[in-house]
Amino acid sequence: MNTVATRTARWTPINVATVVLGFVAWWPLGIAAIAYILWGGSIDELLKNGFSQLKGLSFPQRSSGNAAFDAYRAETLERLAREQAEFAAFVRRLREARDREEFDRFMKERKATVDNNGQPV
Repeated sequence: MNTVATRTARWTPINVATVVLGFVAWWPLGIAAIAYILWGGSIDELLKNGFSQLKGLSFPQRSSGNAAFDAYRAETLERLAREQAEFAAFVRRLREARDREEFDRFMKERKATVDNNGQPV
């Protein structure tokens, strides 16, 4: 694809809205949005790919200067991460059980409304 077609393909409604909102908020933001769209990529791609990458981003913890507190903080953060994972697994199992129950109820009701020949009653 040539460069003109590439540049014009980047002007999607989300990109245009981003530029307009950038100028409304503060004019340098509008200029930055135009520059990003022309040379960096599409805001659509940023929304699709960029924010999903930020989700897993973690920042290193600075030392407080107290070794005992730093050890306690690290242990607590690890415990909270384990509890969060356990809770997510619990919620997943709960949803699966609810889905299974709804499906079984549907099949039972469906079976009750269909006779032995497969015809509706």
